[in-house]
Amino acid sequence: MRTPLALLACLALAACGFQLRGTASLPFETLYVPGAAGGIALDLKRSIQSGTGTRVVDDAAGAQAQLQFTEETRTKEILSLSSAGRVREFRLIYRVGFRVTDAKGSDFLPSSTVALTRDVTYDDTVVLAKETEEQLLFREMQADMVQQILRRIAAAQKPAADAPAR
Repeated sequence: MRTPLALLACLALAACGFQLRGTASLPFETLYVPGAAGGIALDLKRSIQSGTGTRVVDDAAGAQAQLQFTEETRTKEILSLSSAGRVREFRLIYRVGFRVTDAKGSDFLPSSTVALTRDVTYDDTVVLAKETEEQLLFREMQADMVQQILRRIAAAQKPAADAPAR
């Protein structure tokens, strides 16, 4: 009785089209990532090297594509105040702008911006804990940002041979 139920469950799962996401395959063999000494560039470089099949090179001249960051900002906005005028909630915003070009300057991926937000409650009786929570949330947002950028780069199309450079 258990074997047919297990088999039926496996068939139902396979029939629904469920598949693990896996790693992204990028449309080029080599990529130049500037400023890979720290921050999101370093995390992105590590993610690309760990399983996409694309090699990250140190020289822009030897790369099929170049990633260019146009912005990276972290901001904090006040969402709500208590009746005493103290902050109750913040919104953390992490925004990264980027584009991917080939060696001639044609766009694999035109300028794009990804913005992530997280809402955080605030209590001024535990300031140190809330500052640590904020740093942890920004690190988590950065890891999520890397995955979103990789998915966008994986969907990039090779520029047409006669496309004008920007």
